[in-house]
Amino acid sequence: MKLLHRKRTNAGLTLIEVTLVVAVLLGLIGVIFIGATSYKEGSNRSMCILHISQLQKGVRAYQNLYQKNFGDSCPQSVIVGAGKMIEVAPTCPSGGTYTWLGTIPPLDTAYLTCSLASARDHQPRNTLGW
Repeated sequence: MKLLHRKRTNAGLTLIEVTLVVAVLLGLIGVIFIGATSYKEGSNRSMCILHISQLQKGVRAYQNLYQKNFGDSCPQSVIVGAGKMIEVAPTCPSGGTYTWLGTIPPLDTAYLTCSLASARDHQPRNTLGW
């Protein structure tokens, strides 16, 4: 009778295979972090533009309600506060500062601008009809 000798192989991964798997996983994690950062910045930009738009609507509502003309005084205290057009003063989610115009702006001109308008594009692409 013939005996079969089976060669015993060790189960598992070699050091090179483990290193390769770890490198691929680290690469994927890096891509996820880059994507999350980009998503967060885009979200902050959209929120900033939304604040500018909402405040513009509040200024136009104030202008229509009190029959104000372009160039008339319109300080922040008239627009923002309890019981006013905007309840709470907006803040830029990316840490920028807002500059208030202080007068009723002409058409197509924003009342509020963000300090990150040029650096991070925190400005509306089109203010036509504002």
